[in-house]
Amino acid sequence: MVTLLLSLLVGITFPSVSAGIESLRLTSAADSIVSFLNAALNRAERRQEVMEVVISKAENALVLHSSEPGFVRRLEMPEGVSITAVFPDMTSGQELERHIVVYPGSTPPRLGIEIANRKGERRIVRVDPATGVPVVEQEAGK
Repeated sequence: MVTLLLSLLVGITFPSVSAGIESLRLTSAADSIVSFLNAALNRAERRQEVMEVVISKAENALVLHSSEPGFVRRLEMPEGVSITAVFPDMTSGQELERHIVVYPGSTPPRLGIEIANRKGERRIVRVDPATGVPVVEQEAGK
């Protein structure tokens, strides 16, 4: 009887816990992208280095290169979170990799990265063109 009650309790709570973990992964991934883009923008300004951000939908990752020899940083999306779009959309949606170059003293790039989890929740990380600060936009109504 006790086993039956525990099984019933686990069966009822598992979907809720699972959804919470998926949302947490998505939020964490969006925050990581914000930090990653901030690092690129700050390094370009403070060290006066040209930075290249590569956004790869195929590898589900972001890679940061610098004009400094040997400098490479990589950010992989957590399990269950994928890069679904890069804005502005430059092609028919078939582009698997986008290269963005950040120059010291230049205007911040017009950039947005949409990520989604397995449950269909989405976030868009955009670089605000006025302030140059990456921000997370949540799907309307969520």
